Amino acid sequence: KGDFMKHKKLPREKYFGRLEQVFAFYGPMPTGVTVSEEGRIFVNFPKWGDDVKFTVAEIVKKNLVPYPNMEINEENYSDPSKRFISVQSVVADGRGTLFVLDTASPMFSKPIKGGAKLVAVDLKTNKIRRTYTFSKDVVLPTTYLNDVRIDYRVGEEGYAYITDSSTNGQGAIIVLNLKTGKAFRRLNGDKSTVPDPNFIPKVEGEVLLKRKEDGTTEPINFSVDGIAISPDGKILYYCPLSSRNLYSIETELLRNRSIPDEVLSSYVKNLGEKGASDGLMSDAKGTVYAGDYENNSIRTILLDGTMKTIAHDPRILWPDTLSIGPDKYLYFTANQLNRQADYHYGKDLREKPYSLFRIKIDELPAPTK
Repeated sequence: KGDFMKHKKLPREKYFGRLEQVFAFYGPMPTGVTVSEEGRIFVNFPKWGDDVKFTVAEIVKKNLVPYPNMEINEENYSDPSKRFISVQSVVADGRGTLFVLDTASPMFSKPIKGGAKLVAVDLKTNKIRRTYTFSKDVVLPTTYLNDVRIDYRVGEEGYAYITDSSTNGQGAIIVLNLKTGKAFRRLNGDKSTVPDPNFIPKVEGEVLLKRKEDGTTEPINFSVDGIAISPDGKILYYCPLSSRNLYSIETELLRNRSIPDEVLSSYVKNLGEKGASDGLMSDAKGTVYAGDYENNSIRTILLDGTMKTIAHDPRILWPDTLSIGPDKYLYFTANQLNRQADYHYGKDLREKPYSLFRIKIDELPAPTK
C-alpha cells in the first residue's frame, strides 16, 4: 500500500480538452462521420472483418438506422453500382446532399468491378440523386477510395476531390467533375501522396506494424488519406496516413489537365509536421483540424502555420474522421484502428465501445459554395 500511495503522487502526463461522448458503438468499428447543416449525424462502417449488417447509418435518437434504407446496404454483386458494398466515408455538403464514398473493397480487396463509386443522396427525400462510377484508369486494381471534399464554386455543378490511400499501389488525388461524371487522377505516385519511407509510427507506446499470425511483420504503408478544403475552395490540404506532414496545392492547378503530374508536383507545398493524422477538416476561417493518432490528440493548424493541440485525452484512441457541425462542435470517431488483429499477430485487442466524440470549437465548417 505504501508503494502504491507513493507512486500515486508522482507527476503524470497532463490531459486536456473537454470531450463529450455523442455515441457509443458496441457493434462494428466506425470510420467516417459527418454532420449535416440540420444537425443530422451519419456514420459508416467499412467491411474489415467485423459483422457489418449495414455500411451506412444515421444516428436517430441514440439508435443506428440503416441509411438511406436497408435494401441499399445489402450486397448485390449482380449490379454493384446500385448497392453499398464497403463504405469508407460519408460527407454532408452543407447544402442538402450526403455524399457516400464506397470503396467496393471489402477486406482491402481489389475493388469489385463497377462497385467503387461516389453516391449523392438527397437529404430531404432520402433518395439517391446520382451515382458516380469510375473508369479503370481512375480506380485501379490497387485503389482504396478514402475521403472526399466538395466544391460547388467551380465548373457548372462543382467538383469533388477524392483520396486514393492505396497500401500496395500509387496514392493519388482523384478529381471528379460533378456535372459530366468524368474523373482523372492527379499527383499519382507523387512523394506527397505516397507513404513517407522514413516514417515509423508509434501508437500506445509501441511501433505500429502489420504483425501476422506466422510471426512475420511488415511496415504500415497507407497513401494519401486525410483531405480538407479552404473556405474559398482554392486550396486543398492533404496528408498520407503513413506520414506526419501536411501538404497543400491550389485546386485550380489540380483541375488543369494540361499541367503534367511531374510539373504539378513542383506546385505542392510541404507545410511541415502536424503529427500523424488519419482525417482532416477545415473551418470557415481556414483553420485546419487534424487528428494525431500517435499522441491521442486533436490539433489545429492556423493559416500562419501555428499549431495548437486542442484535445489530448487517453480516450482518443485513433482519431479517424473529423466533421464540424452547425452547432460549432468538432465531431470525430475514435475507433482503436491500431488494436485490430492485423497489427497484433491475429489477436484483436480492441475494447468496446468505440466512440463518437465532440469538442466545442465555436466555428462553422468551411462552406462548399
